[in-house]
Amino acid sequence: MNDDQKTLVCNYRESGMSYGKIASTLGLSRATVSSYCHRNSLGGTRNTMKEAEEVYVCPNCGKIIQQEPKHKKRKFCSDECCQTWWNNHPEAVHRRTSAIYFYTCACCGKPFRAYGNNHRKYCSQACYLRDRFGENA
Repeated sequence: MNDDQKTLVCNYRESGMSYGKIASTLGLSRATVSSYCHRNSLGGTRNTMKEAEEVYVCPNCGKIIQQEPKHKKRKFCSDECCQTWWNNHPEAVHRRTSAIYFYTCACCGKPFRAYGNNHRKYCSQACYLRDRFGENA
């Protein structure tokens, strides 16, 4: 590798090019480019540039969300925004059809459906209380 190629490798890495693209552009092997970059501390430039470009915005209120490095990416700025957004967008909830169960209420006899609970007996808490404690509950 000559001095001109070394200068170009440094410039390309600073602009965010990968080892493979630099190698194919300059006609060198990928191993040669990567070893040169590691020896001259040019290894991690691409990853830091990629993280700096990503900006996350809360879909509910529009605030910019500060992401913690090496943590799961946050989609909402707070629990209140998360709850508000999901309550306003019930069509976005993906429910499994295999977890919907159809029953008949043991108290009033009305048919009802329950999501995720295959042991339910009553359609509501009022029916449960009425059946367990009588009409005065």
